[in-house]
Amino acid sequence: MSVETIYTSAACNRTPDSLDWGSDGLIYFAANNAIAVFDPKYHGSVKIIRTLVGHKARVNTVRVVRDADECHGGIHLVSGSDDGTCILWNTKKDCAEADPVRFVLKGHSKGVTVVDAFVEATKNLIVATGSVDSSIKLWHLANATSFECFQTIDLRSGLTFSMKLLNLARSNATMLAYATDTDVVNLCVRQGGNDCQTNFVQVEQLKGHFDWVRGLDCVQLPDSEDHLLATSSQDTFIRLWRISPRGSLQKQKDFEEIRHDEDITIEERTFTIRTVDGVEYHYALSLESVLQGHEGWVYGVHFSFHDSKLHLLSSSIDKSLIAWTPSESGIWVESVRVGEVGGSSLGFYGGKFSPNGRSIIGHGFQGSFHLWHEDDDQRGLWNPGTILGGHFGGVRDLVWDPAGGRYVMTLSADQTTRIHAPWIRKGEVTWHEIGRPQVHGYDMQCLTLLSRYRLASAAEEKIVRIFQAPSNFVQNFRALCGVANDPEGDAVLKSNPMGASVPSLGLSNKAVFEVEQAEADTRHIKDMYPEHYFTPIALESPPAEETLMQNTLWPEIQKLYGHGNELYAIASSPDGSLIASGCRATSTEQAQILLWDTTTWRVLQYLTAHQLTVTQLAFSPNGLYLLAVSRDRTFSVFHRKEPNGSFELIMRSDKTKGVHTRIIWCCDWSHDSELFATGSRDGKVVAWVAAENGELDSAVPFVQRSVLELKNESITAVAFGRKKLPDDRYLVAVGLESGVIKLYGLGQWDLLFTITEANAHHMTVKRLSFRPHEESYQLASCGEDGFVRVYKLKLY
Repeated sequence: MSVETIYTSAACNRTPDSLDWGSDGLIYFAANNAIAVFDPKYHGSVKIIRTLVGHKARVNTVRVVRDADECHGGIHLVSGSDDGTCILWNTKKDCAEADPVRFVLKGHSKGVTVVDAFVEATKNLIVATGSVDSSIKLWHLANATSFECFQTIDLRSGLTFSMKLLNLARSNATMLAYATDTDVVNLCVRQGGNDCQTNFVQVEQLKGHFDWVRGLDCVQLPDSEDHLLATSSQDTFIRLWRISPRGSLQKQKDFEEIRHDEDITIEERTFTIRTVDGVEYHYALSLESVLQGHEGWVYGVHFSFHDSKLHLLSSSIDKSLIAWTPSESGIWVESVRVGEVGGSSLGFYGGKFSPNGRSIIGHGFQGSFHLWHEDDDQRGLWNPGTILGGHFGGVRDLVWDPAGGRYVMTLSADQTTRIHAPWIRKGEVTWHEIGRPQVHGYDMQCLTLLSRYRLASAAEEKIVRIFQAPSNFVQNFRALCGVANDPEGDAVLKSNPMGASVPSLGLSNKAVFEVEQAEADTRHIKDMYPEHYFTPIALESPPAEETLMQNTLWPEIQKLYGHGNELYAIASSPDGSLIASGCRATSTEQAQILLWDTTTWRVLQYLTAHQLTVTQLAFSPNGLYLLAVSRDRTFSVFHRKEPNGSFELIMRSDKTKGVHTRIIWCCDWSHDSELFATGSRDGKVVAWVAAENGELDSAVPFVQRSVLELKNESITAVAFGRKKLPDDRYLVAVGLESGVIKLYGLGQWDLLFTITEANAHHMTVKRLSFRPHEESYQLASCGEDGFVRVYKLKLY
């Protein structure tokens, strides 16, 4: 067996400098504790092609090493994490199968928040790391197998926000520019040259900002020995500083001038670098320009040289990215402004130019990506590009479209429900987020689909909410996914509203119909709150983030009240006529399972079997059984009686003598309803089969068939394939707390394949599910790391 990852969804971590665009054309971004690599030109679309796993806590910053081919050890990427380490990675494609971790730099006592790496003139690689332990450490290669810290800069109680290493012309000395939680930028140089015995010494400070400096970048000007240093601040300004070599410290009379309405003379300051040989090099420092265009904090700046011009990209919390270029007179002017429109996002944490400068990517407060490409025919015109989407919180549940598996719906602690589906066009298929039915005010917990276009979800509240797809979603879903035979969709188009919107201060999605007229003497809600109001749109490509937030909501049609605590588990019968739900519980009464009728939306039964929270519910595919597993270390099976259709408890495992000795986290039925499996924290997955006599009134209707035991593991997800393997065994996927997914053939739990953390999850696997009604085997998984993945299994 082999496994191909056909889709990976992940959001960018919500920290500045957590994304970089490499010279290889690939984008590297922090995704929880990992680094995701995505190709922005994957067959005319985008796709995450690789995941780098090595850190044990959230990754805060990612930097591509420029001129990496010349540095020692094949290091191409540097990252810093809350685990207090910095990792140097080898990301070359020909090394994809090898361990990408080259060096792990350990020395900080707290999280690393900013890093930079630089190849010195002597071809030595130097790395700078800043940490919340109020220190900056400088590292270099000690020998072929290790890096060592050669200097620690004590910031007392300060925090590092940004830093940049650069090479000064003439002297070839390395300079470190860094900003802390002040309005000053510090400049340090290795006095005495760049040999391993010299430390950085502060030579100058840049003063002018009046709030914290959040972004730094530097570039050597074309055909010049001068450097331009850009600093951005919470004061909304960007300042450009020129560093120029000087032959002597004689007072310069021909100061550079910038002309606005009148001549302005720029003050110069100077500093001197002395080498080991006693040679002195002099440099002048002056303020080149002050750029004002943003209305909020400016988190990042990035230089790019293309089209024979220098460009500067700035990213701000005011929801905009601005590209600046110098005019013929030398004045920096705004050439491009792109950004978000509408929604409740809080702007950008960072932005980067592509290597050729023809594309711009920004990452936002909610982990979202925004991509623009310059038009090939009309230069200066920037068009939005297709982009990937993902949850920025742990993904707690997922479910396939029950009418054929045409999409996967996921639900997350980031308070959203999202739809992932294949975008089908001539000759190419790539997966994307195409809808966001629910944006909630509580962390989401569980969901089920009653049909292709009807959703039941529950958050950390006492209500089950029911949603119906609007007609505009059906139209776009059919167009993007190539759906033809869709009777339920035909019914939706005839009777359902066009879309939904969330009223100000509201939690419920309200229907928006195709034609709505405001009264003559009042303003319509869409005029008062245009950023939150639905606007019909015909999609030809996957929607952008602002469209997902505003125009893909599903109207809420019902609320189900009955539980006394927050919902934890939910399931629906195969025909969508029943919903079973359970809430957090510490007593038998609270742990009751409520059975709902989806035609009347009333409670049909209260099913009693457990003493603590029911962790997962599952109806058998034939609709005759309901399986429940619980924190009380037991599972229960209910049977549907005829003719009234009520459910009766026919089996409950023994709490003290049962095979499971810890919390049972997960369960699932085989496709033929012949057996089910339960998985628990004690590392056991148990398959249960109907007793041979087949009598439902037997003392033990289901008996233990076989046990899989994985020592020192916790089983958190289990799923049966929707058909048997060619050798007549059942295919079972098992998800672990470590993030690993294992695939077994059940007869005797024969291991077929292991999907490791790099291709599965690096945190707890929360749910697994095989695609229904599919000729080939496809498996969807989600995890606490925020990743959603879809795999294609190939049998040999």
